[in-house]
Amino acid sequence: MISLLATILWFLLALGILVTFHEFGHFYVARRCGVKVHRFSIGFGKPLISWYDKHGTEFVVAAIPLGGYVKMLDEREDDIPSSELPNAFTQKTVWQRMAIISAGPIANFILAIAFYFILAMLGIKGVAPVIGGVEPDSLASEAQLQVNEEIVSIDGKKTPTWTAVFERLTSRIGDSGPVVFEVKPFSEQSESDAKTFLPGTTSTLTKTIQIQQWLGDSDRPDLLSELGIGPYQPQTDWVVTQVVPNGAAEEAGLLVGDQLISADQKPLNSWSLWVDYVQARPNQHIDLEVLRDDNIQVLQITPKAFDANGQQIGRVGIATSTEWPNGMVRQLDYSVLESIGYGFSKTWDQAIIILSFLKKLILLDVSVKNMGGTFTIAQVAGDTAAAGLTYYLSFLAFFSVSLGVFNLLPIPVLDGGHLMFYIIEAVKGSPLSEKIQLIGYQVGLFIVVSLMIVVHYNDLVRILS
Repeated sequence: MISLLATILWFLLALGILVTFHEFGHFYVARRCGVKVHRFSIGFGKPLISWYDKHGTEFVVAAIPLGGYVKMLDEREDDIPSSELPNAFTQKTVWQRMAIISAGPIANFILAIAFYFILAMLGIKGVAPVIGGVEPDSLASEAQLQVNEEIVSIDGKKTPTWTAVFERLTSRIGDSGPVVFEVKPFSEQSESDAKTFLPGTTSTLTKTIQIQQWLGDSDRPDLLSELGIGPYQPQTDWVVTQVVPNGAAEEAGLLVGDQLISADQKPLNSWSLWVDYVQARPNQHIDLEVLRDDNIQVLQITPKAFDANGQQIGRVGIATSTEWPNGMVRQLDYSVLESIGYGFSKTWDQAIIILSFLKKLILLDVSVKNMGGTFTIAQVAGDTAAAGLTYYLSFLAFFSVSLGVFNLLPIPVLDGGHLMFYIIEAVKGSPLSEKIQLIGYQVGLFIVVSLMIVVHYNDLVRILS
């Protein structure tokens, strides 16, 4: 119950931040263009908090926190006295109206750039993408990818960490054709080398994987497993270094300093296999053999059940000491100027990935099952917040780019639809007829409502499954 409440709160915080910036974009440019603003509302429905500024604008925090709006003086909605006409939105030039409409999505892009700038200034931390295993007869095996090779780039884009690898592979979901990997034997190189290494140098090998509408019909794609790649796993001495309070391990009597030997009489020799074993056994007893003070003891431990994307998994609540090779855990530091460049380039890359995904949806290269709605976004908000500040900031940045891109789609009722009408007006010298605009808004509303039904249906299917 506490976890669910935290998820809801983190989601509402994210939505509140992003909607506020989006609507402020509209509000700020409208004010600069001389448009009178009646109301700036975060949320819909009954106002919970409201106040007025010196210009007579009402600022509202409303009861339904799933969006917001800026209500401007508009001849189409109000009977306006002649003295107020110059302050109406409809009396502004088409270029001013275009600026006001586009300001909301642009504000989302600016916010994303700011978040990515902060992340770069904090330093990007991650694990070097070194291959720890290759499945026989897999796509990776056919491409002759080898254990202990580091993935330097994918399709010409640098991949200094596994996070970068996942981003590049995610962008290829639904594609057909070659995926070009550049690899080299992993060495204990410095972190600065990892950031500045240029793809295409003579020290790398090029290996190509051929895909065919890859994972286009999967609603929960496991990118590495589908390629047959396993990440490098650090060595562990199986000595417990941390026992989570009130966790299954503490309740079973496990102590810091205990050395794990076997689970259900099976020797422990792989941390990832141990994690998989525990996750597959929520609320099931495991006989855990440990070495304590040179004596063997058997403890019965019952992993507690946790929800992960609608699926129950087990957790015991322990950590053991691990040893990574030098240079494998990386901290990529950026100067202020580099951080600004990172903010712009990262926002651009994410926007291109989202647009590419939408194109694949239209061409039926990927299934609508890949899309998620409010529940999926809320789950990601809660998970990233639990993982730490940098993960939550990264989520906020991507969510902000997504809102910006979505709102710029040329669908009537969205900002992009209004912008499309104004572009047509600027080209032809006069606005489209009210009848055509009304038909456009009806079609746009149908598209948006249909999309909302589909993504929330997907959410319910995931939850129920």
